[in-house]
Amino acid sequence: MVIRKMYIDQLEKWIGKPMIKVITGIRRSGKSFIMKMTADLLRETGVPEEKIIFLNLELYENQRLHDADELYSHIKNKTKESTFSYIFIDEIQKCVGWERVAASLLAEENYDVYLSGSNASMLSGDLATNIAGRYIEIRVYPLSFREYVEFYSQLRGGKKTMEGLFNEYMKYGGFPGLFTVNEDDEAKRQYLNSLRDTVILRDTVQRHDIRDVDLLARVLSYVMDNIGQSFSPAGVVKYLKSTNLFPSLPTVSSYLDALTDAMIVESARRYDIKGKKIMQRISKYFVCDLGIRHSEIGYRENDISQMLENIVYNELLTRGYEVFVGKEDNLEVDFVASKGEERIYIQVTYLLATNDVFHREYRSLLEIRDAYPKMVLSMDKVPIGSKDGIKHMNIIDFLLER
Repeated sequence: MVIRKMYIDQLEKWIGKPMIKVITGIRRSGKSFIMKMTADLLRETGVPEEKIIFLNLELYENQRLHDADELYSHIKNKTKESTFSYIFIDEIQKCVGWERVAASLLAEENYDVYLSGSNASMLSGDLATNIAGRYIEIRVYPLSFREYVEFYSQLRGGKKTMEGLFNEYMKYGGFPGLFTVNEDDEAKRQYLNSLRDTVILRDTVQRHDIRDVDLLARVLSYVMDNIGQSFSPAGVVKYLKSTNLFPSLPTVSSYLDALTDAMIVESARRYDIKGKKIMQRISKYFVCDLGIRHSEIGYRENDISQMLENIVYNELLTRGYEVFVGKEDNLEVDFVASKGEERIYIQVTYLLATNDVFHREYRSLLEIRDAYPKMVLSMDKVPIGSKDGIKHMNIIDFLLER
């Protein structure tokens, strides 16, 4: 067992506080494990076992608990002898009306409630108003590269170089379950294929009642093929028409929303730096984990620039930033990352191999007139340091930062 400390630290400071802790993330990203580690932390501090209730709503034995009244009654019966209990419910979205149960438990002040779910919209529906302002959300992502190195060190104990581990990470991604299968390529591919099918069929097709599964697959393949590229739903429709498919714009838009809701892909909106406003019509899409992408369209070394950009995007999300694609007049900045009053501008490229590439990457950042930090990330092994106030850093070193 490898402790994912950054998530445990976030949860630990909310233990016992009158707020519902909601842990969200794509399926198999490690939400259940993080909740179990939090329960273990309670046991270590002396909380008796009978005061810790852990329910997994994916288990067949708990199917009746998909009804809100049944779930509430079950919890009350389990805790009737206790004055205060800790409630952990995994995949809470399986229960219709779960928000009412959570709100009631919080109002009774005898429970500390932890919930997990694997769809992004679970906290934005009408029923979610029952707990508005009374919850904190902790988003769990597949392993960051730094976590991947820690998992490898503790679970594999091998002697691969950092570059070797990074190449492996680019190819297979960071789902923790990869460390439960054999190290050979075929086992990893089978695991990722199974995960992709589960996420698409269970968390997208069934949840959103999608009838044209083939069209959904084509939309997903288009997104995977164009990570880091700006496009709109209308652009996807235009492409599909060129392949003799004629879906409507609302259908394609709804399928993109469904893939985003299942947390398979993320949408980075464009931000007008000079005008200080978000532009809604065109976004860049990134995949939650490159392993899912490669199980869908295969691993292509020529896509390394796209893959690096995707990895940096996911890293920024993991660090708690809200990430936009920057626009400065006719120039583009790969990422505008904001967190509270903090902001950083980032350009990502494979190598600063020529003067043309160097000037292209730096030009966009030099046009920005504010004083926020600016950075260029690349795979060059020897960074050039700072130039004109812009920091240059090796991507692997950036990912290993604490």
